[in-house]
Amino acid sequence: MAISAKMVKELRAITGAGMRDCKKALVKVDGNLKKAVEYLQIKGMAKAAKKSSRVTAEGLVAIHIDKTGKNAAIVEINCETDFVAKTDRFANFVNDVARSAVEAKTSDLDALNNAPLNGETVSAVRNAQVLAIGENISIRRVEFVALKGSGIISNYIHGGGSHGCLTILSSSEEVDPKVLDGLGRDICMHVTASKPQCLASDDLDKDEVENQRRILREQALESGKPAKIVDKMIIGRLKKWLKSITLLDQPFVKNPDLSVAQEVARVGKELKSKLTIVRFVVFMRGEGIEKKESNLAEEVAAFIK
Repeated sequence: MAISAKMVKELRAITGAGMRDCKKALVKVDGNLKKAVEYLQIKGMAKAAKKSSRVTAEGLVAIHIDKTGKNAAIVEINCETDFVAKTDRFANFVNDVARSAVEAKTSDLDALNNAPLNGETVSAVRNAQVLAIGENISIRRVEFVALKGSGIISNYIHGGGSHGCLTILSSSEEVDPKVLDGLGRDICMHVTASKPQCLASDDLDKDEVENQRRILREQALESGKPAKIVDKMIIGRLKKWLKSITLLDQPFVKNPDLSVAQEVARVGKELKSKLTIVRFVVFMRGEGIEKKESNLAEEVAAFIK
């Protein structure tokens, strides 16, 4: 199969590996992108198997929590330029949409677009903003969360709207809301910095875990270790991988001697209440949206030729 410049460019964007290594990997697996990523991981050439780490888009992430503290929403809205993203007009629109999402209690984009906003629909207000600003505006995603029972919804916005996180903490007893929100905000900041994939290992897809196990085994075999030793190595490496991507098992950023779960238990003991992280939601502006990289494209094309 002929390997095109576009294929090499895409693999390089996903893995951060060199062009020559990307082309070699694609040739090895007959152009299969997923297998090429795994090949580079096994060979230790992939810097990061996350395309989002190399992509960007303009816009803002905003959060709104209602007066009851029981309902909240996080939205990401994109525009074409950083200049527009920094204007009060755009920021006010994003915040208004977040408020509308809470009032509509929806995580569905179609429902949000049809939800009321300032006497019109969100969609109509968006269209008016496009005409006024002169740039395309995309309401990309929304997530509504609700607190049931005692606890708190905490939030954190980083970098003026580049990242946003919501965390729901439940409490078995009524406790000091300031202390509880302090913990919740710290967890939000931790999530923003450490980027866990899920709350606990049980939340991971079994196929993903098995695929990672296979990759770790191939990596170990590549090192020339005997099969018996490899099996023991995989157990430890898989545990380390799970610990790195699950929120409860990650070392807490403000006190790495404790895991997030241990920190929650510590604060709960002080408050004489069982605390539980119910869920978290984090949006990173532009995650998964690839902007045109003309220099990289030219570089890869020249290499292929």
